[in-house]
Amino acid sequence: MATATATKSTTRSKTAGRSASGTTAAGVASTRREHAEHGFVASAELAANLQRVHVDLIELHLQGKQAHWNVVGKNFRDLHLQLDEIVESAREFSDVVAERLRALHAAPDGRSATVAKSTSLPEYPNGEVDTAKTVDLIVERLEATVATMRDVHDDVDEEDPTTADILHEIIATLEQYAWMVGAENRTPATR
Repeated sequence: MATATATKSTTRSKTAGRSASGTTAAGVASTRREHAEHGFVASAELAANLQRVHVDLIELHLQGKQAHWNVVGKNFRDLHLQLDEIVESAREFSDVVAERLRALHAAPDGRSATVAKSTSLPEYPNGEVDTAKTVDLIVERLEATVATMRDVHDDVDEEDPTTADILHEIIATLEQYAWMVGAENRTPATR
């Protein structure tokens, strides 16, 4: 009897939050599981949290490229190249998060309209931007992306520690970038 109750509870939790149309309450599409797949299924909340991270990483990639193309001023070359490192990492991380969503039977949404509507990053200015201002803008966006991940982290960790481990790696890398880019505008602390 206890086994039957546990099975019903598990089945109910795997389908909780999904509508008949196959989307979660947060609008993230779920996927139909195939016969060979019997693994963990993300709840609607986990899928929505990962979707938030996914769109911020996509937007970080896009804004990083915008900054890369339009940065001018002192130390141009170094910042220009460093922005490409950030862009490459953001692209890779958005892919990792999207593939994690797929592995958990949810469908990531990286369409431009979705990203524009749901990112937490502020809009990046158009046109040429001085290197010092670019540094500040990029650090702000790196920190905003990390803030989203830190905001969802505990809920993600509670449901799926494996996915939380992915977030740990991304957070550590983006925080390192924020420190390294931000150091360009710092002056040594006085004692």
